[in-house]
Amino acid sequence: MRRFPEGFLWGCATASYQIEGSPLADGASPSIWHRFSHTPGNVQGGDTGDVACDHYRRWRDDVALMRELGLKAYRFSIAWPRVLPDGTGRVNEAGVAFYDRLVDALLEAGIVPFATLYHWDLPGALQDRGGWANRDVVGWFTEYAGLMFERLGDRVQHWITLNEPWCVAHLGHVAGVHAPGMRDLWAGLRVAHHLLLAHGEAVAAFRASRAGRGRIGITLNLAPQHAATSSQTDRAATDRADAYHNRLFLDPLFKGRYPAVLVQHFGEAWPEVTDEDLAIIRRPIDFLGINYYSRSVVADAPGEGLLGIRHVDTAGARTAMGWEIYPQGLYELLVRLHREYGPLPLYITENGAAFDDRLDASGQVDDAERVDYLHRHFLAARRAIDDGVRLEGYFVWSMLDNFEWALGYSKRFGIVYVDYPSQRRIVKRSGRWYRQVIEANGVPERTEG
Repeated sequence: MRRFPEGFLWGCATASYQIEGSPLADGASPSIWHRFSHTPGNVQGGDTGDVACDHYRRWRDDVALMRELGLKAYRFSIAWPRVLPDGTGRVNEAGVAFYDRLVDALLEAGIVPFATLYHWDLPGALQDRGGWANRDVVGWFTEYAGLMFERLGDRVQHWITLNEPWCVAHLGHVAGVHAPGMRDLWAGLRVAHHLLLAHGEAVAAFRASRAGRGRIGITLNLAPQHAATSSQTDRAATDRADAYHNRLFLDPLFKGRYPAVLVQHFGEAWPEVTDEDLAIIRRPIDFLGINYYSRSVVADAPGEGLLGIRHVDTAGARTAMGWEIYPQGLYELLVRLHREYGPLPLYITENGAAFDDRLDASGQVDDAERVDYLHRHFLAARRAIDDGVRLEGYFVWSMLDNFEWALGYSKRFGIVYVDYPSQRRIVKRSGRWYRQVIEANGVPERTEG
């Protein structure tokens, strides 16, 4: 049995728009994801988050289920449009009360709440004023963050400013496949900078707030970038890929600078960045959250895409998302972060897999592939701890099957199956297995199956 350190936090993660449903209830306003999903052609099957997992109404039962699973911690996100329908100014007390009740219920169940301030659902009213492409968003976000620190900071001790800012900037503003659906490199690069500035100002607001005795960090989606060959051109392409996918956020946060290779590569499109900006972004944080799913193998491809690279397919097993199953990448990533950007407390704030889960004849879900996936990644994490990495917790993505953004309800990541028509929750084999892991605070050395 490979035991984890005493006090290690085992949890699950979710996001507001993906599970809550009722996005306009009780005075809330439309988010950019509400608008995006209601625009024909944007989301597979025409799906929306209007109902999702109906967590907004079923939260009591879901917290009871978390307790049944033995979760030590729960990472959730706050829907900005629920608490500030106009993005700034008037507070919607009914929206704040929802998160008040949720936090109280988690604490009563002995579950540590991790609150994410931004998991992609910007108020539509702010998008109408330029959204993340408008530098004024830094002040808007700081006001919102300050409100939540004041209202929940007496009980929530762990805060995450942003979830996956790379996805917000690139998928939402360059590739156009996520809300708000823009395809504008110039805007996307400024969005990345504004996200980091907003993070830095929120950290300062946190230190000055009643929540300031707790801990605050940021969650980045990171992936090792491996060269397809040892050629100089492939290595250079891999460096560009690493700079864009990983160091675009890591370097300003921890080193006070953007990667020079990106500044040179994007030329006139690069935003104006001042020393004062970089000082704001580099404000010390208490931990880093890592969302890890796979790696990329990169080859030089002059003229292709933004970076002149091509992602090379590998022969490894894949999830239903088409992502290579590569636990070694998690180990590599954790060790790299510890050595190049730390030492700093780390949390795996998301890791999990989508598979083609179906109810069997007995009404159960035997997701042996997910058990194997998680087991192998847990062992990789334990190996990193053995090598000195300060890993303090692991949040499986996700507790519930849910709205998978532009893919709608076509992919299932949960350790709990959701029968969407009835909203019935069915704990999968992986959920039962995870409960045993938490109880033992460890996993067997050998992978099942």
